[in-house]
Amino acid sequence: MDAVAGLLDAPRAREAFLLRCSMAAPWAVEVRDRAPLTLLAVVRGSAAVTAGGERHRLDAGGVAVLRGPAPYVVADADGAGRPADPCGAARTPVQAVIHPGQRCTAPDGGPQSAMGEVGVRAWGNAPDRTARDVLLVGTYAQARAVSEDLLAALPAVVLVPGEDWCCPYLPLLAEEAALEAPGQQAVLDRLLDLVLVAVLRRWLEEGSAARRAGQGWWSGADAVVAGALRLLHEQPERGWTLPALAAAVGVSRATLARRFTAAVGEPPMAHLARWRLAVAADLLDETDAPLDAVARRVGYGSGSALSAAFTRERGTSPSEHRLRRRAGLGSGPAAASALDGVASSTGWRV
Repeated sequence: MDAVAGLLDAPRAREAFLLRCSMAAPWAVEVRDRAPLTLLAVVRGSAAVTAGGERHRLDAGGVAVLRGPAPYVVADADGAGRPADPCGAARTPVQAVIHPGQRCTAPDGGPQSAMGEVGVRAWGNAPDRTARDVLLVGTYAQARAVSEDLLAALPAVVLVPGEDWCCPYLPLLAEEAALEAPGQQAVLDRLLDLVLVAVLRRWLEEGSAARRAGQGWWSGADAVVAGALRLLHEQPERGWTLPALAAAVGVSRATLARRFTAAVGEPPMAHLARWRLAVAADLLDETDAPLDAVARRVGYGSGSALSAAFTRERGTSPSEHRLRRRAGLGSGPAAASALDGVASSTGWRV
């Protein structure tokens, strides 16, 4: 698996929050839910996304991937005759604010009545049949440890304009979002993953400014670094040393250390240590494997050695990590409390 394949393979929706937004202009929503990753797609009409001080227009078929936890504003793309925002573009005043747990309030923190549920997993200020702007919002409430590490390499906003591509999965996701059927959440999770992977792949293929400049380890611009990353990511269980890794990619230790650090931002062995702990965290989340088995999978000689490194770097023991993550993502009263309004709600809650 190369670096880009690792990037695309990482996202895994698990009871993701998915909503179809039906809007009649003027409209504007500020999202402060602190979600690690959000996909926003325009099904019909247009929208403007403002994040990190920059405003981006999306027309039908366009998709934005927003890396959290920073807030963003999504609004009608016109804003004609309304005050200018800090970017100098006319904008609609925010009418609703989304908080963690998908709780919705007015901008002053009080109740809001401008928007509400308008159907199955549908929310907005107009029914779908009369809405000018229809969007899909897919929120990954909790990222896998590996995806956190990989997606950190992306910019705050990834944009794929609708005129640049045609995603076959997007219409299917929009259709399925309006249905209630057995196993529907699993279907929506997998379709959301497909759309996200398709967006990231298209963005990489198109050649962003960073990719053209050869920036970012995921760009693959440095074949030596890409080869070293592939070995470390595919075989974290091996007892890698800098000399062994350098020999495997055919360069000297000094050359590998210099080029790897320049591209990745940390030395090879430091990256391997972080990668091993990220993989271990995901194995703890997704399997019932004993700690000793997890340790062997990621290159530690024993469960106690892994536990010591895990606790030192992440501030919690492997057993505590497993319990906390499963309380938030599993079943039962604890999960219901932790995911209040995220997985089960059909809309943003007032």
